[in-house]
Amino acid sequence: MELFSTFGVLYLNEKDFAEELKTELIRKSIHMLIALVPLLASLLGASITLAILAAGVLFYSFAEYQRKQGRSIPLITRITYAAARQTDREGVILGPITLGIGAMVSLLLYPAPASIIAIYSLAFGDSISSIAGKLFGRNRFPYLEGKTLEGSLACFILVFYITHRMVGSFLPSLIVAGVATVLEAIPVKDLDNIILPMGSGFVATLFFT
Repeated sequence: MELFSTFGVLYLNEKDFAEELKTELIRKSIHMLIALVPLLASLLGASITLAILAAGVLFYSFAEYQRKQGRSIPLITRITYAAARQTDREGVILGPITLGIGAMVSLLLYPAPASIIAIYSLAFGDSISSIAGKLFGRNRFPYLEGKTLEGSLACFILVFYITHRMVGSFLPSLIVAGVATVLEAIPVKDLDNIILPMGSGFVATLFFT
């Protein structure tokens, strides 16, 4: 009986993990779409891109308000629910709002290439940290609400690679990656979508403009 109970617990744990991983992959796939912002800015100009982002934030805010009132917006509400962590579904899901604001702030505050580095750090650094932490995370940092060494290391490596590929400077790229990694690890929930690009963009501006 005890053996069957153990297998039952293991099965439920694996099922929960698979569901959490699926949600995280959906969530971060959407998150990485923000990497298209620099391309839009180069094609349409910064002003039009900012207007598109602002409109997206406002529309999502309206859709989220409707969801909280028990009404749904076709497709948007369904995607929001599918991409939300189980613990976030009962409250207001702020991730898409802070994501849009983070990209807008990067475009407003920093010239290229710093703005691009900031947005790519947000799109890819934050995403790979979460996915790697979920898949491979074994060493959790104390007081950082589940952040893992493996996730932070993945963030550091990817941001360094992106920055170095863009600007070709080794030490400044290391510093930008280090700043992005530290900011990503701060347990401020969805606000990291704002502070991560602001911090990495600021440091990139000091070095590359």
